[in-house]
Amino acid sequence: MDFDAVILAGGKSSRLGGVPKAQLRYDGATLLERAVAAVRGAGRVVVVGPDPGTLPDGTLTAREDPPFAGPAAAIAAGLAALKAQDGEGQDGESPSTKHAPWVLVLACDMPLAAAAVPVLLRVLAGHEEAEGAMSVSADGRKQPLLGIYRVSALQREVQAAEEQGGLANAAVFRLLARLDLLAVPVPAGSTDDVDTWDDAAALGVDGDLP
Repeated sequence: MDFDAVILAGGKSSRLGGVPKAQLRYDGATLLERAVAAVRGAGRVVVVGPDPGTLPDGTLTAREDPPFAGPAAAIAAGLAALKAQDGEGQDGESPSTKHAPWVLVLACDMPLAAAAVPVLLRVLAGHEEAEGAMSVSADGRKQPLLGIYRVSALQREVQAAEEQGGLANAAVFRLLARLDLLAVPVPAGSTDDVDTWDDAAALGVDGDLP
């Protein structure tokens, strides 16, 4: 399946005392490095957030507007970065032939997300009439920040939201509310995220920055 990826790495980490989640470590790698590895197979990758430091060659970067405006605004910024690159074109190539029809959205604070990505891709490949697939944890919780969405449908909803006051501090579930999404059970633990130091301890995430 042809997809791009938007990695969200721009939160305030207020419940971690401001320590950047992206730079926390799990199993020898930062959470951002693990997120980039989890979206392996994406045609293009955008990391949305503060200066992330060293990234693989070709990785795009963006920032939500205003900074720390929340994940819905970050998704919009990631889509805008992909669209801007589409518009560059090369050697007369039509921009419409460059972008992938799907975008994988992943928050960087889920260290085990890589286990869910192939499941989402496999299920969506059998239901391409849908507008996307959202992860559902083992205990039944939906996780919109580990999902794959049809780019055209997501852009439609971003535009509608911006016309109605913008996406700053808007709820992601509200942004996605009108999409026809598959709810996909994913492996246990793959949606577990790091919001607090207790979460970090439970997951074995190291608070010592590199």
